[in-house]
This record gives sequence, C-alpha cells and structure tokens, in this order.
Amino acid sequence: MNWRVGLIDSCGTWSGAVEAAAFVSDGSHVERVSPASDPTGHGSRIAALLTEDGARVELLLAQVFLTAQPASAAVVAAAVDWTVSRGAKLIHLSLGLATDRAVLRAAVARAMDSGIVTVAAMPARGAPVYPAAYPSVIGGTGDARCGPGEISVLGPRLFGGCAATAPGRRGGASVGAAWVSKAISSLPAGTQPEAVLEALREMACHVGPERHREPFDLA
Repeated sequence: MNWRVGLIDSCGTWSGAVEAAAFVSDGSHVERVSPASDPTGHGSRIAALLTEDGARVELLLAQVFLTAQPASAAVVAAAVDWTVSRGAKLIHLSLGLATDRAVLRAAVARAMDSGIVTVAAMPARGAPVYPAAYPSVIGGTGDARCGPGEISVLGPRLFGGCAATAPGRRGGASVGAAWVSKAISSLPAGTQPEAVLEALREMACHVGPERHREPFDLA
C-alpha cells in the first residue's frame, strides 16, 4: 500500500501524478481550474524528491502558484480541502504564509480531524509561518548537518532535513521539509500522526539545534 500524498505547490503537471488541480482567487472567491506548467520549477523539484528512489507514494498535485506571485490563505485552504477529498493521507506544503488566517486554520483542522499527517516548511530563523506554526502540523526545515535521507529533531514537532535536492542545488526550509515528508513515506502507509512523530524521533541522526540556533525545550 502506498502513501497518497497531496503536494501543494507550483507543480501542476507530473507524469506519475494520480490527479491534479489548480486553484486561483479573484479576491472574493476561489476557483478550481485546469493545472498549468510549473512557473518556477520549485514544485517539480519537490515532486521529484518525493518520488525518487522507488518511494511508495501516489501524488495528488494541488497547484497554488500559477505565477511567481504568492498564494493566498484561501487558495491554500482550498487545495488542502481538495487533497483531503481525494484521499490524501499525507499533505506536504513546502511553503509558509506570514499571517494566520481562519480559513487556512480551519482547513488544516479538518485534515487533522481526518487523521491526515500534515508537513509544512518552517524557516530556520525569523517569525513563525503558517500552517507549520499550527500545533497539529509537523514542521520541516533545512539542517546543514543532514545529508540526503537524514533527519534531525529540532523541537517537539519540528524536524530538519537535507537542504538540497541534489549536489549544488540548495533549497533551505522548503527542501528540508520535503525530506521530512520523504522519511514519513518510508513508514507503513496510513501511520497516524502521533505514531509518525515518534517514528521520526527514532529515525533522527541529530537531536538538538545547530550551533547557530537558539536553545529549545524538547518537552
């Protein structure tokens, strides 16, 4: 059995995807439209990472970046709801919004109520971003100590991963988060969120912050 992964990013087409949809907003409502080619290449790199090396994943592509412009909370929320409706068991967001919005908070809560594991990028420094800052979400970031396939424990629900998709191609928090989701995909499909957290802690090659990080409490 494979993990069905909802990838919410800029990737609208991928040869191995189970299904794809794109979401846009005119400021008053969100509309589902046909997916388009990746305007930045970011989502395609994340999709490649999640599916390489025979990973047991079935991708649902929810395209929220049809241009290089930021996506709104309403658009991301609609994408979350769509992946839930299509049977996702893991939702991956290599993105973060600076402001907490009720529409996004509610969509993530619905996903969590359905037992869906949700992973989102959290920058190593600076203010919290959403949805990674929500208590139920697993945060992922880049950790320079981690090589491909390695993860670290940086907080109660924050994990680090390799910051590169390939040698010489670094990506920071968004790529680190993808390595965390890739680690989750090695677990039995449908593993529940709290069991996923415990498994990630057991997998970790490093525990505690990098030297430039502030101390934290693992309790």
